[in-house]
Amino acid sequence: MKILVINNSLEEKHVERISAAAKSVGADVSFYKNEAEIPQSDYDADIIYGFAPSIVKTSMKLKWLCVPWAGVDSLMVPGYFANEACLLTNSAGAYGVSIAEHMIAAALVMMRRLDEFLLETHEGKWLSPRPQKSLKGSRITVLGTGDIGTNFAKRTKAFEPAQIIGVCRSGKSSESFYDRVLPVSSLDDVLPETDLLAMSLPSTAETKGILSREKMNLLPDGAYIINVGRGSAIDEDALADYLENGHIAGAALDVFQTEPLPKESRLWHVKNLLITPHIAGNMTLPYTRDKNVDMFIEDLHNFVAGKPLHYLVDRKLGY
Repeated sequence: MKILVINNSLEEKHVERISAAAKSVGADVSFYKNEAEIPQSDYDADIIYGFAPSIVKTSMKLKWLCVPWAGVDSLMVPGYFANEACLLTNSAGAYGVSIAEHMIAAALVMMRRLDEFLLETHEGKWLSPRPQKSLKGSRITVLGTGDIGTNFAKRTKAFEPAQIIGVCRSGKSSESFYDRVLPVSSLDDVLPETDLLAMSLPSTAETKGILSREKMNLLPDGAYIINVGRGSAIDEDALADYLENGHIAGAALDVFQTEPLPKESRLWHVKNLLITPHIAGNMTLPYTRDKNVDMFIEDLHNFVAGKPLHYLVDRKLGY
């Protein structure tokens, strides 16, 4: 059995752990920084941990692709895999801590107006205090109650919000961090009582455009929006309009309909919009890298033992 690991973020300890795991199951493993390094002789790999489209699209021998990120919508195109029976797992579960911290940081920057203070102090200005808002007492809606949304809810709970409502496809969650969990069909009822809308949805047919102009209009004046899921979930033009007229007090977007965000996009110049270039997750934190490798090794043992893979993607659902 041949395993290819394609990742330029791994530390030596990760290489050693993966090598030991491969040896324990009788597999050969090769490590590459990127796809361009892979020789033709390794195109017959059984397992890929990383991503190599040239192999995925041509190899009938590939049995399992484990991508080190969460979103897999780009891989859901019919015919993308040469071997349609190839198993697909993602690393949803590795990024919850990193992205939840990013969401809290974004919320505090907007609500405490830290971005304004930063700009002004760089200009040498010492201004008087101004009205701010707090997570304490805020009504928070978490749209998408998976690993990311739940990690956010868990950490936000310590700020003593008035309520945290989860909204998801099933309308169910066993987590205690939510005061209520409702189905997406109840979104119209929830938005008018939302001071902060935190979005962490995957890209599926059901989630595309879910935050439409009509939905934004249901939010109370002065609400905030954070999106770390997929840019396709938001009507960006409507958001820009509502930020400009003040109906939305602030928004923090880490994801966009087109990435990188085009230079001509009006979003660059919209007031009260915090833009980050899809960096909320990634393998930038030591914890994330460790967890990512842990998940692959766990499923490697499952794969060899013929057990169901724990992080298997449901291709019908798209995540």
